[in-house]
Amino acid sequence: MLSFIIPAYNEEKYLPATLRAVFASATTVGEPFEVIVVDDASTDRTADVARAHGAQVISVHNRQIAATRNAGARIASGDVFFFVDADTQANPPAIRAALRSLRNGAVGGGCLFRYDEPIPRWARVMYPVAMLACRMVKLTGGCFLFCSRKTFAAVGGFSEAMFAAEELAFAQSLKRIGRFVIPRPVVVTSARKLPLLTARGVVKLIAHGLRKGSSRREGLELWYGDRDSIPR
Repeated sequence: MLSFIIPAYNEEKYLPATLRAVFASATTVGEPFEVIVVDDASTDRTADVARAHGAQVISVHNRQIAATRNAGARIASGDVFFFVDADTQANPPAIRAALRSLRNGAVGGGCLFRYDEPIPRWARVMYPVAMLACRMVKLTGGCFLFCSRKTFAAVGGFSEAMFAAEELAFAQSLKRIGRFVIPRPVVVTSARKLPLLTARGVVKLIAHGLRKGSSRREGLELWYGDRDSIPR
């Protein structure tokens, strides 16, 4: 069975498209599957929307993406885990490529993405460079990650000491035990955060991560805090 695990905080706007894509894509692939939405202390209708679209819902109060993903994995029944962000749309080629990679001996991987709408000029310049670099070093963001249940357990899941970049640490952990892959198909994700940033702001976020790490929420307002505090 395939388990699609979707962490969500106040995602009633984007979750319907994500769930429609997951259900349609998994049905097309033709393997048994389940869809789990992990509602992390939402104050909107996230849980209701998820149930209305056929997903299993569990509620947690972590406000931490790593712990929320792990909570979904703990109750998942599948032998293959897909971690899909609540604003990301899967597709059959991505799922098939992931399964093919795992069945050919990979321990896990992740798909790169394209944005669902026009993006700022600075992002248009940075995007192709970033995607090329990710393919070269075999790293990806957290919008669409996959692994087997066995390898997830072997690396201990996502590090709950981290509030950001946990997907990069997870990928590094998988690489230590086997082959991590970036299949050719890409998924579609929301560009909603890009207008909140500038190229200078992105550099600030990276510098913050290098200087202070990601073991606390401070400086991570893009994901956890007041949008007025996001570096620009």
